[in-house]
Amino acid sequence: MSEMTKFGADLIQAMSEALAHAQGKDLPDTRVHTIDLGTVDAKAIRKKLDLTQDEMATVLGTSPSGYKKWEQGTRQPSGAARTLLRIMEREPEAVLRALSADSNVVDRDGAVPEAAH
Repeated sequence: MSEMTKFGADLIQAMSEALAHAQGKDLPDTRVHTIDLGTVDAKAIRKKLDLTQDEMATVLGTSPSGYKKWEQGTRQPSGAARTLLRIMEREPEAVLRALSADSNVVDRDGAVPEAAH
């Protein structure tokens, strides 16, 4: 079998397995790893950082209306936003320091400038 033909066959097999996994089928020799981050309390984290909802939405790179849905409990953040919220919950000063280097969200002491409110 030529190298391209073997590659094509391997690719077709991989895509077939991916489709079966997406359809919820049990695949032998396949392990699925999940990490349960649980729910995050976006409002409590925001209040701990003394940010407005609009500022928090900007920090997280989401729309203010989407962020408000997280606080209201009608939606839960996922992906990078959930991870960043967890970091903000546990290491808020580190996040604010990191963001202050690129933006005007916080001053050098980690506080939100009055002009940003």
